[in-house]
Amino acid sequence: MAAPLSDGERRKQISVRGIAGLGDVAEVCKGFNRHLHFTLVKDRNVATPRDYYFALAHTVRDHLVGRWIRTQQHYYERDPKRIYYLSLEFYMGRTLQNTMVNLGLQNTCDEAIYQLGLDLEELEEIEEDAGLGNGGLGRLAACFLDSMATLGLAAYGYGIRYEFGIFNQKIVDGWQVEEADDWLRYGNPWEKDRPEYVLPVHFYGRVEHTPEGVKWVDTQVVLAMPYDTPVPGYRNNTVNTMRLWSAKAPNDFNLKEFNMGDYIEAVLDRNLAENISRVLYPNDNFFEGKELRLKQEYFVVAATLQDIIRRFKSSKFGCRDPVRTCFETFPDKVAIQLNDTHPALSIPELMRILVDVEKVDWDKAWDITKRTCAYTNHTVLPEALERWPVSMFEKLLPRHLEIIYALNQMHLDRVAALYPGDIDRLRRMSVIEEGDCKRINMAHLCVIGSHAVNGVARIHSDIVKNSVFKDFYELEPEKFQNKTNGITPRRWLLLCNPGLADVIAERIGEGFITDLSQLKKLLEFIDNETFIRDVAKVKQESKLKFAAYLEKHYKVKINPMSMFDVQVKRIHEYKRQLLNCLHAITLYNRIRCNPSKSFVPRTIMIGGKAAPGYHMAKMIIKLITSIGEVINNDPCVGDKLKVIFLENYRVSLAEKVIPAADLSQQISTAGTEASGTGNMKFMVNGALTIGTMDGANVEMAEEAGEENLFIFGMRVEDVEALDRKGYNAREYYESLPELRQAIDQITSGFFSPRDPSCFKDLVNMLMYHDRFKVFADYEAYIKCQGRVDQLFMDPREWTRKVIRNIACSGKFSSDRTITEYAREIWGVEPSATAIPPPNLPRN
Repeated sequence: MAAPLSDGERRKQISVRGIAGLGDVAEVCKGFNRHLHFTLVKDRNVATPRDYYFALAHTVRDHLVGRWIRTQQHYYERDPKRIYYLSLEFYMGRTLQNTMVNLGLQNTCDEAIYQLGLDLEELEEIEEDAGLGNGGLGRLAACFLDSMATLGLAAYGYGIRYEFGIFNQKIVDGWQVEEADDWLRYGNPWEKDRPEYVLPVHFYGRVEHTPEGVKWVDTQVVLAMPYDTPVPGYRNNTVNTMRLWSAKAPNDFNLKEFNMGDYIEAVLDRNLAENISRVLYPNDNFFEGKELRLKQEYFVVAATLQDIIRRFKSSKFGCRDPVRTCFETFPDKVAIQLNDTHPALSIPELMRILVDVEKVDWDKAWDITKRTCAYTNHTVLPEALERWPVSMFEKLLPRHLEIIYALNQMHLDRVAALYPGDIDRLRRMSVIEEGDCKRINMAHLCVIGSHAVNGVARIHSDIVKNSVFKDFYELEPEKFQNKTNGITPRRWLLLCNPGLADVIAERIGEGFITDLSQLKKLLEFIDNETFIRDVAKVKQESKLKFAAYLEKHYKVKINPMSMFDVQVKRIHEYKRQLLNCLHAITLYNRIRCNPSKSFVPRTIMIGGKAAPGYHMAKMIIKLITSIGEVINNDPCVGDKLKVIFLENYRVSLAEKVIPAADLSQQISTAGTEASGTGNMKFMVNGALTIGTMDGANVEMAEEAGEENLFIFGMRVEDVEALDRKGYNAREYYESLPELRQAIDQITSGFFSPRDPSCFKDLVNMLMYHDRFKVFADYEAYIKCQGRVDQLFMDPREWTRKVIRNIACSGKFSSDRTITEYAREIWGVEPSATAIPPPNLPRN
């Protein structure tokens, strides 16, 4: 079969990536050479590939800056309501290609770089991923920034500029080993430091109640230094800002304490302050109650709220003098969205500023706070909910503790008045949890302090209302909403799958890029033989390309004609990578039992990181690699089955594997995955989904028709019924011979001959402590995989289902999600009007 076209060659053939044509190639060449010689290389004679990457990045950035300045001027002139998206994670990935796509510069740059004798794809590969997030929550924040800019909203992302992002994963002897992600070591061409906006953040100290009001005194100060990254919308000249804070010690840090002359020690201690923004906590869906983490959460909130209030007061471009002094209109001009409970301290911090600093009356301040803040819940897993010890607050944030106690008292008085004598309800609804260690329930704080609370898929929002926050829903049903997640079609279709984007654009035009619902028009082509062939061809080229990538980087050779069966996400018991493992073992045993029988060839790829302290997740990785070791080296299996662990899964790897996937595994226990967004990326890129009725899978099945996905297993009500009855794994083990064989092989050391007892903890968990009921869904899953095989043997019918899935994926655009947030939570209207480009007059 012919080798696949490189993206570069393909881009020369197609228009969809650079609709404006080739633009001014000479100008890009000139900018590139200028940056190369004057910005970077200077007194060195030889330029490196990294110099070429930086020269191109600076050249592309030049096209952003005028638009960036103009956008901010535009906002100051119009004075719209501003949206502040607060998140401890922004999983941005790479920026170069995304910026070229959104500015319509890709073809121009491609041609310019080609004329300079370089390869654009090679330069793109040099860029470090900005891995400032763990998984879904941080990547969602990145997609939302893209959509907010594309929809012309005056929006700002606020977070932390971690010096070290999510760790790099190495697999050594089958085990995960973590390496620090020093992503800034060569510098970051996309950020601009803003030392003129440095702000103080206070910790520790004590509270004084004086006749003039409450004062928080004797605090330790850390400075927050902002770094701004431009966020371009798609072809509308809007460039919004993501502002990330970095911790700096003030010059007098600790010097006062060291009056014994130990100046050196005092200066060295500056590290203690600067550690706040040193590293991202690598936990996904798990709460780790460390003081440093609480410091990070308050640090981002305190710096951001000062910034928000400064901008609110002096809403003239470049002006520092307060224009507004009255806070009555604050909620009309400011919306703060809390991405999970991590920025929950915004609620008591805004109260502190309003009451203690701005001298607003308490009840008025509470009304302003509630009308400004809104809270997105991302998980129902109890171990993920943040519950901070009161003792930690007492020491670190004493004034905030007082405010939380006062807010809780007001809240409980209201509940007591409505439900007299219901002490149990008061206990359940309190923000303060009594017990051996008194704790602050941050989710409860978010619910009482927000005017809107939303889940991230319909089924999840129902669970939030009916169980997690049932009492709160009964109290204020109007507060609760659903906002089903989405993904940006720019990165997750146009950028990562240009071939598919082009085949679609040929049939229905290019409007789908900013209105993904237009993909519905593809339903007309579901029986068009040429279109079926084109879609199948694009998929095969993506598979060949990914197979070549695996061979080059992972030294594994796979059969590009096999089914690419992919499960990529964080490694977690609830995501049930173990169910996938049991299927791989079952297939292997069937092949060994009947080697001459024809099997549908499969390449099972599993990728994802385990939190460094999560023992069971690390065992799961070891099991996957051990199964692969045995299967991939068994001569009687040959090309029929391969099991590959994709090392160091990250955004830039997702952009390669998702377009190549045939089958997408979304197999969490019903009721545990809030939404999922990987499921949406696979759907729009033409993979079929095998999954449970969980998270957004439910709505995907609704949009495309359940018969066009491979749905199996227990529904939420079945899981609840099994909980009531009592889940007994042994019953399934005894009654399902293939399951018993697989478990016995794992137990006996068949997959770990050098250490036969290697997986005893894992088997013990599955047999006696499995909260996620892997065995209960095993039989249905294996049967469903049989249906997958059947359909894969009929390529035409498979591709028809693929086309239907793509055509029905329009709902899952983050543009739709953000439009709903804008209208139903923030009270603003998206704008389709483009800002004039910098070379044209503004009016």
